[in-house]
Amino acid sequence: MPAIEAVNLQRQYKGGLKAVDGIDLRVEPGEVYGFLGPNGAGKTTTVRMLVTLLRPTGGHAKVAGFDVSTEPSAVRARIGVALQEAALDHLMTGRELMELQATLHGIDPKKVRDRAGDLITRVGLEQAAERRVGTYSGGMRRRLDLAMALIHAPEVLFLDEPTTGLDPTSRSTLWEEVRRLRDEGTTVFLTTQYLEEADQLADRVGIISAGRIVAEDTPAKLKAEVGVPHLDITLASLDGEAEQDLARAREVLARFGDQRPAGPDCHLSVALPDGAAGVAPIVRALDDAGFTVASLDLQSPTLDDVFAEKTGRHLEGAGAA
Repeated sequence: MPAIEAVNLQRQYKGGLKAVDGIDLRVEPGEVYGFLGPNGAGKTTTVRMLVTLLRPTGGHAKVAGFDVSTEPSAVRARIGVALQEAALDHLMTGRELMELQATLHGIDPKKVRDRAGDLITRVGLEQAAERRVGTYSGGMRRRLDLAMALIHAPEVLFLDEPTTGLDPTSRSTLWEEVRRLRDEGTTVFLTTQYLEEADQLADRVGIISAGRIVAEDTPAKLKAEVGVPHLDITLASLDGEAEQDLARAREVLARFGDQRPAGPDCHLSVALPDGAAGVAPIVRALDDAGFTVASLDLQSPTLDDVFAEKTGRHLEGAGAA
């Protein structure tokens, strides 16, 4: 049974605007699914339907085996949600908020304090547990919100742009926690503006544009669709007949892959279908032919390349991470 399943899911607003126009999703248990899309593509609307905050106007969806429209209470009992804007009471301490959340989820009163303490430690807030949340930094609030979403050990966790605006250290901490949750078997549905984040964390990625899924696969397969890695090579200074030497170097490279347009003098570029595994044989072949390599730069297609090809634009946060 999939952890998340949507069939022809739709959401139409008054006036005929279709924010989500018939999408199909299937996320397996224990999978991290990265959900990417430009602003206004339907990403947030999709998440709001899956977490039962918004009713679909067409199609259907199940989360943890329960229908989001007809069994919303059962869905809510099995999911954790950390939205981009965490609604935290700034006058309460971190521990007080955690214990309140545990109580609201019906956790045994005898276990509330231990459960809250364990999660506070897990997200690295033990030194700030007795401080009011109003004194927390943005990264600390994100980590507290994540801990609150985990208080009842949900089967499925929805993270809505969890690292937007965070410093690199805080972002890295949250990445580590997402990986740990996946290793423990939690399904994570991750929306993000950071392509690097999706590339690092997601087992599969779905790209939504104008309310429709326009691409879906593993990051590696999506990147392979838009091209193969290529190796840029700068040779050490060539003596005398530089053009003849470059022509000879190109003959050597022709054995390894299609050559790309060259840059400045003594610069060559060749496609490498096997990626990094093809670098060493090329260096050896050039050395055997009497060439000295000054520098190498292996360039791989990125998720931004995929995003641009599938949607016709770059993601807003593509360069921010």
